[in-house]
Amino acid sequence: MTSSQKSKSNNATLLIVLIMTVLAAILLAAFSSGAHGEAGAAIAGSSDQALGNIYDSLKYEKSIHILAMLLVGFGFLMVFVRKHGFSSITATFLVVSVALPLYMLIRSFGGEEFQLSITSIDSFILAEFAAASLLIAIGAPLGKLKMDQYLVMALLFIPAYIINEWLMLESGYFPGFVDAGGSVVIHAFGAYFGMGVIAGTYSKFENGPQSESNGVSNQFCLIGSMILWIFWPSFTSALVAPEQVPVTAINTVFALCGATLSTYVFSKLLRGKIEIEDIANAALAGGVAIGSVCNLAMPGYAMLIGIAAGMLSTFGYAVIAPRLEKILKGTDTCGVHNLHGMPGVFGGLAGIFFANSAGVQLGGVVVTVLIAFVFGSISGSAIRLLGQKKVPYSDEDEFFVEHGAAEPMDVYAIGSAQEANA
Repeated sequence: MTSSQKSKSNNATLLIVLIMTVLAAILLAAFSSGAHGEAGAAIAGSSDQALGNIYDSLKYEKSIHILAMLLVGFGFLMVFVRKHGFSSITATFLVVSVALPLYMLIRSFGGEEFQLSITSIDSFILAEFAAASLLIAIGAPLGKLKMDQYLVMALLFIPAYIINEWLMLESGYFPGFVDAGGSVVIHAFGAYFGMGVIAGTYSKFENGPQSESNGVSNQFCLIGSMILWIFWPSFTSALVAPEQVPVTAINTVFALCGATLSTYVFSKLLRGKIEIEDIANAALAGGVAIGSVCNLAMPGYAMLIGIAAGMLSTFGYAVIAPRLEKILKGTDTCGVHNLHGMPGVFGGLAGIFFANSAGVQLGGVVVTVLIAFVFGSISGSAIRLLGQKKVPYSDEDEFFVEHGAAEPMDVYAIGSAQEANA
């Protein structure tokens, strides 16, 4: 069998598996909806129906904000790899399309303490949180996986995420664990799962092509960063108590402001000039770090957390990242350890000052990191069985691209060329 025939056979197999999965999901969704029909009727008949509808409508608006973060924010944040834009956006579409229904379907079964209604807006928002954590995770091996490997990674990630989410927030083993905005459960888990995938794959690419960016790809990346910045208050306040929404939103914005300012200062101090990678990423670290205490802190404390998170993240991109790559023998393409890993852990540790038990808070952070890395490593070992991407950091092996066509114009390169000619 020729390589072309093998490729067609693999594509046919993948299509069959996808069709069977979709059919199974439809059947499960139908079954689950029926199972929750009586509960829905009971709620509709309650005296609090009107108030519940208002709350659900407000949460629905925030859920759409979060959806914009997932598809537009994360999607464009990852197009900084200049020849990998089609792949980054498509991977974002695919893993979100797997994560949302898979999370809700899994959580629609189980005992009363585990089961969630598949038609609840709260369940939908929790599914979006899981999708956000997954997008963080795929940022670590971005550009080094084939498209079907991102799908496999999504299928392996969501059950692992659900296990950790249940353990930290619902099981009772970590009573009083503080993490309303997901610094630990969402951000740190996704980051260290992704780092585990890097450690568990054989595709290290030490001597292969490296990720490259240019002025245009970085500007698109900045669009994604600004979308995330704008909607982050909706992310952190989506499920907090109504009376906590104002302080949560203000704390989130103050933390983002603090991180943005400290990123600018530290980028100049550490590098001599401003690195746009720092601005696009580390400026968001305040939103990551404030998550654990977003509904508990005061704005001044929130801004201090943001300033410290921006400093930590910038230091990560400038100093820690190259050394960590040598330890893992792999590249963290999007720097998720610097933006989500370390700031997420820092945010969880900041929660010690607000938690009922410092031991519980510290234990929750440590256990989450361990679970994420172990499951990520196992997933990486499974992913590598599907082979490796032929052309790392490029669309050309999986997408129709115009060979020989000029790349998108880089305004900085054009300016330099004009100056040279003059």
